[in-house]
Amino acid sequence: MKIICASTSAVEQATWCELLAAALPHADVFPWQDDGPACDADVAVVWRPPADLFKRERELRVVFNLGAGVDALLKLPSLPDDVVIVRLEDAGMAAQMAEYVAHYVVRASRQFEQYEVLQKAGRWQPLPEIDRRQWPIGIMGLGVLGTSVARAMVGLDYPVAGWSRSGRRLEGVRTFAGRDALPAFLARTRVLVNLLPLTQDTEGILCRETLSQLLPDSHLINLGRGTHLVEEDLVPLLDSGRMAGAMLDVFRVEPLPDGHPFWTHPRIRITPHVAAITLRRETIEQIGTKILAFMRGETITGVVTRERGY
Repeated sequence: MKIICASTSAVEQATWCELLAAALPHADVFPWQDDGPACDADVAVVWRPPADLFKRERELRVVFNLGAGVDALLKLPSLPDDVVIVRLEDAGMAAQMAEYVAHYVVRASRQFEQYEVLQKAGRWQPLPEIDRRQWPIGIMGLGVLGTSVARAMVGLDYPVAGWSRSGRRLEGVRTFAGRDALPAFLARTRVLVNLLPLTQDTEGILCRETLSQLLPDSHLINLGRGTHLVEEDLVPLLDSGRMAGAMLDVFRVEPLPDGHPFWTHPRIRITPHVAAITLRRETIEQIGTKILAFMRGETITGVVTRERGY
């Protein structure tokens, strides 16, 4: 079995190659080289690979993506129609996503930001107690990551709802399915968490029209893709007081350009696409197991349906 590894960073690519070779000692693992010969690889393990990979490697049977989102991969015109695409499932990301959302929600709902202001002013002033019923959370996307976030927030006694294409059922979570149910989902939501895959149907879904349907003093946490959000619509909603805050980890252009209004807006918090970092040990264990199962002809999870985009 031959495996080729291609990533945007030469250092990262070398690391993944080393880990794959250690996990699968009977496989030949090759790094992608821009000017190298074809390896006749059966398997590719990639993150934002060059289009030339699929022009050169004509024997590929399956591509494993080093992340949950495959939108960039699917846009490559050189990607053969008959190659199976497998996305990463969890690999340590679910717990990180849950932590990220819990951090923001608890900070906002427990008024910790106001307590920091009071501390700086030297004032001892208890604020009103929390009423979690006033902080209904809505999660867009109920895949592995969205499910983990939903369960974590249910465990903290917040009212939680989920919206997805299929309407997956989760204990303790009110679920909504399809476009027709989106207005009702938004109308009961104060903290909107986006974990949708990026498809033609979901691009730009976080816009003035949808965000205006949230409860007053609403908050947005965008963990999906930058192009889910119509960036120019967010600041006016915050400035008008219609929305109270936003926590953004993904952006239309990354790194976020100098001078972008998000950098200095008092109601926006930014992190540099780190909400859930791919953990190497868990990723190699998952991909290695799936490669062996796939080569034996067994059914594996995480296979992408191209028509859906995830």
